[in-house]
Amino acid sequence: MSDTAKPLDAVKNWVDLLPGRFQPFARLSRFDRPIGFWLLGLPCWMGVTFGALTSGNWQPEYLFYLLMMAVGAIAMRGAGCTYNDIVDKDLDAEVERTAQRPIPAGDVSVKMAWGWLGAQLAVGFVVWLLLPLAAKVIALFSIPMVMAYPYMKRITWWPQAWLGMTFNWGFPVGFVAANGVGIIEPIIFYLGLIAWTIGYDTLYARQDVEDDTLIGIKSTARLFGEHTLPAVMGLYALSGLLVGTALSYGGPRMPGVIIALAFLGHLIWQVTQYKARGDSSALYLFKSNRQAGLLVVFGLLVTIVLSQ
Repeated sequence: MSDTAKPLDAVKNWVDLLPGRFQPFARLSRFDRPIGFWLLGLPCWMGVTFGALTSGNWQPEYLFYLLMMAVGAIAMRGAGCTYNDIVDKDLDAEVERTAQRPIPAGDVSVKMAWGWLGAQLAVGFVVWLLLPLAAKVIALFSIPMVMAYPYMKRITWWPQAWLGMTFNWGFPVGFVAANGVGIIEPIIFYLGLIAWTIGYDTLYARQDVEDDTLIGIKSTARLFGEHTLPAVMGLYALSGLLVGTALSYGGPRMPGVIIALAFLGHLIWQVTQYKARGDSSALYLFKSNRQAGLLVVFGLLVTIVLSQ
């Protein structure tokens, strides 16, 4: 057995099976934590499918956009995590959960991290080139949001709101790529996704409340404190209402209502689980939002098929 090989019972995920020299870069991009790829890619898919639904004209190239946006989500989420870790290297060293990330742990130098960031951005750039012109223009507006995000937790109690705007920017990109029709409905949908993200990332941030308090990092989890449960309930209710409104008026009403109720039902389940299990369920519930988003995407796809 080589020095970098691990016994099968010590392997936690596929990244552990990579050659040792590649593992730190994979962890820098959070390849061992794929939920982030889903939460970045799902809004893109929602945008494409909702755009196609509003126009009533599904085109074969939209499948290509769905695939390319998946590739882009993997590349850009990895790039975002890498950039975030470069900016936060000193803070990460002070938080128990993040102290073993590749940069603070010394597994990857800052110079190497910048190089790895450039490689991932190159993949994202290729995906960007394949988008329609209007979608290209809208996608560019995400750059300042991504660059500013790591600093938000230093200056505002609402970094989750900034994350919501940034992580869901793929929705308007996908909507425009699919020649979506309307202005009000996609805006309402996008606002609903922002509320969703604030809610699920508040739950995620509950893991770090004690460390964040010690080092002065701000978050909605700290802001809400003991009122986190009702705050998340309100955010999820707002999300369900906004997404439901957009779906009901942007396409066939009854399918839109059914999709919204399925989405809201999952969010209600999350709240009941958090109420019963508290902060120990935070990571599990955060990851479950993949299923919440997929309910919307699959619902939209089925509605499109039935509408043809």
